[in-house]
Amino acid sequence: MLLGTLLVLFLLGGTGPASAHAALRATDPEDGSVLKSAPRDITLTFTESVGLLEDSFRVLDPDGRRLRTGEPEHARGGAETARVTLPAKLAEGTYTVAWRVVSADSHPVSGAFTFSVGKPSLTTATLDTGPAEDPATKSLYNIARYLAYLAVALLIGTATFMAVCRPPDAPVLHRLLKAGWWTLLGATLALLVLRAPYESGEGPLGALSADSVTRTLTGRPGEVLLARLALLLVAALHLLRLARLRKPFGWAGAALAVGLAVTWAAGEHASAGIQVPVAMTSSALHLLATAVWLGGLTALLVTLYRARLTPAAVTRFSRVAFVSVTVLVVTGVYQSWRGLGSWDALTGTTYGRLLTLKLAAVVLLLAAAALSRRWTARLATVGAETAETAETAETAETAETAEAVVEAEAAVREKVPEPVGGPSLPAGPEAAPEPSAPVEAGSEQRSALRRSVLAEVAVGAAVLAVTTLLTSTLPGRAEAEAAAGTPAVVGASVTNVPFDVGTPGGHGKVQVTIDPGRVGDNSIEALVYGPDGGVSVVPELRISFTLPAKDIGPVDAELTDKGGYWGNSFLNLPIAGKWEMKVTVRTTEVDQVSETRTVVIR
Repeated sequence: MLLGTLLVLFLLGGTGPASAHAALRATDPEDGSVLKSAPRDITLTFTESVGLLEDSFRVLDPDGRRLRTGEPEHARGGAETARVTLPAKLAEGTYTVAWRVVSADSHPVSGAFTFSVGKPSLTTATLDTGPAEDPATKSLYNIARYLAYLAVALLIGTATFMAVCRPPDAPVLHRLLKAGWWTLLGATLALLVLRAPYESGEGPLGALSADSVTRTLTGRPGEVLLARLALLLVAALHLLRLARLRKPFGWAGAALAVGLAVTWAAGEHASAGIQVPVAMTSSALHLLATAVWLGGLTALLVTLYRARLTPAAVTRFSRVAFVSVTVLVVTGVYQSWRGLGSWDALTGTTYGRLLTLKLAAVVLLLAAAALSRRWTARLATVGAETAETAETAETAETAETAEAVVEAEAAVREKVPEPVGGPSLPAGPEAAPEPSAPVEAGSEQRSALRRSVLAEVAVGAAVLAVTTLLTSTLPGRAEAEAAAGTPAVVGASVTNVPFDVGTPGGHGKVQVTIDPGRVGDNSIEALVYGPDGGVSVVPELRISFTLPAKDIGPVDAELTDKGGYWGNSFLNLPIAGKWEMKVTVRTTEVDQVSETRTVVIR
């Protein structure tokens, strides 16, 4: 089961676009905008606070050359912004901006947009921003995160089980504790090593550079992982001391468990967004409840197969598991509300669909838990009946023994004549028949309990796998905030207008491009194609716009001959709607034709 979930995680982690938790809310300049003068800087605004990298901005000029920009910094608006200063003089044309930041919950996010100064370029420089994460690095990083989830559940759950149930076979559980501790240590070290290439989008070998180590140790995600390592070392000393003294885990162990849970809350969804203190508390409680339940189930399963566990001990763990499930439900409902934001996000976002899958798995888990509780109750009933039967048998045996002693004393007092030749040897007792091996009480219930607990552990491993994917997915609330805060970016409107002036060779088409095709300033370019499909030179081209619904227009586009095409960078269309675009083409001094087409301005 574990191998299967790891394989699924690896395959899912290596495909598809990378998703992160800080969504881009706005850009200044806006994507696709045409500015009359060059901006002094570029500012990005996100849905949550972000961390900056040395290479957070790459800006290409119209010729595809990279500009020398200032150091990335936060704007005065706060940690939710990223800003970079541009050179003093920018040439006319279209600029491409590629950006990359790290969201507050430790996941990288990247993208690109364009803006133009003066007028758009005929050709725009292309910049391949690549994936937000390198596929190999992302897969290894996600596997390490999943193993960390499994390990912390095993460590905390086994310790809790030992403290609550006091099982007789402690050595095997101590081996479980060691396995959990070493796995968590290895996973944490792997996360620490892979942190820098995961942020920068490099391959795993990118972790070998000195700059990567420095960047990791000075960033907040790296600091959280270092705190987890420190807590693990303290936990190791505590476990060794308790093993030597043969004492149960006390308040010090509980404090260490809470500290480990907080390191997850500080590095995941709860550390950013709304209600951060409440969210971090809920996240830590959710992880602790998960660990106590699933890790305790693993310890219970091992004990049921390796040692005799009293029904009373199983009943005690059942009560602890019930409390854990209650905490899971309460904190899970809160975290789902916080992550989704609306019912529509449950089916309309990747986060919502993954959450639905997790909820379905949790329902299966609760069904298996209910079955386990039923078998636990039956085992406890059988145990009580067995104990009562044993007590009754012991009382009867005591009465029979007392009666036998009285009869023996009476026989000794009788005068029995000795036979000639001396006293005879006492007759040996008759050989008692060997009792048949009794069937252990409650064996059927124990077998059924083992099976139901095994099912719980298997489904629990799947739940942790889905949880790992959830923590790598943009929450529905953040996605909705980004969509509401960012103006809809509409691609350039391209309209082909055929014309025919009725003379030989006097037909063709005009290709009109309006960018970005929305309210406000737009750039307009028009190319005239002749009968042969090649660009044609005409004496005059006029375009005007009318909005009949609002009785606006005609608005002259004021096209000028740009040498091969006609254009204007400052066409202002003030209202959204269906505009009538009138195109007038004059092919000779006396021949011209007008055609009308409808264009949508958003």
